[in-house]
Amino acid sequence: MKCLSPAFALVASLLCPPLSAVAETLPQRWVSAGGSLSEWVVLLGGESKLVGVDSTSQHPASLQALPSIGYQRQLAAEGILALRPQLLVGSEEMGPPPVLAQLQAAGVKVELLSAKPDLMTLEGNLQRMGALLGQSRRAAEVFTSYRQRLQQHADWLVQAQRKQAAPSVLLLLGHAGNSSLAGGQDTAAAWLIERAGGRNLTSHSGYKALSSEALLALDPEVVIFADRQLVGAQAKQALLQHNPALAATRAARNDRLVALDPTLLVGGLGPRIPDQLVALAAAFYPVSHSVSAAVQPVP
Repeated sequence: MKCLSPAFALVASLLCPPLSAVAETLPQRWVSAGGSLSEWVVLLGGESKLVGVDSTSQHPASLQALPSIGYQRQLAAEGILALRPQLLVGSEEMGPPPVLAQLQAAGVKVELLSAKPDLMTLEGNLQRMGALLGQSRRAAEVFTSYRQRLQQHADWLVQAQRKQAAPSVLLLLGHAGNSSLAGGQDTAAAWLIERAGGRNLTSHSGYKALSSEALLALDPEVVIFADRQLVGAQAKQALLQHNPALAATRAARNDRLVALDPTLLVGGLGPRIPDQLVALAAAFYPVSHSVSAAVQPVP
């Protein structure tokens, strides 16, 4: 076989650098803030690159063994810089801004992604993370599967709503039962309720505390509660204790209080959302729900 001339070999090496050289341009030490975003990093094959995560990054459980950089909205530059990251990825919820500017000045690339709960935003986020991880094809495959799962659930929902009207739903986010905030129209809470087949009762934006009078007036058929400290029966008990008006609602009288992992509401739409929609739909449409409503996991 004839050897390439030195001049031709040089040109070829400049036009087509070896794969190892391309890989070296990608960030190898990542810090992630925002539970859903951290889950996507893992699903796209980037867990080995993570050197730290924020306190909302609880899934998969292996992330809990990594150094914590604190809560995503209250980051400190010193703790992050100690991990020697090349990249900090998070949503626009991440901050405060002066800390992000300090990190950038220190040479850390700060990648801000949108936490808006819609599929177009998710597709863009996955494309960007896939590019940063060198996993663009994987990111495209994951999004296609995700969209198909949501469509499968939507098709099931059409059938369920032929037998039952959409229930009125309220999502309350709290901390050990105290100061529960109702998810407004432009939140991930509203997106979850609506895609699971419920009718969100709120009319405000963001998360807002409701008075006892307002809660009684809304009288939801189903209440979803997410507690950032307590879980299970303890969270339910604390919710009723600190929100006594809730006991008089149809949701409480009919025992339709549904627990939700609060990390599902952080960082935009995450990998566990399709399964959560199925679980919520089971609570919204108990007669119609069956094993056939289950969706397949992301490959």
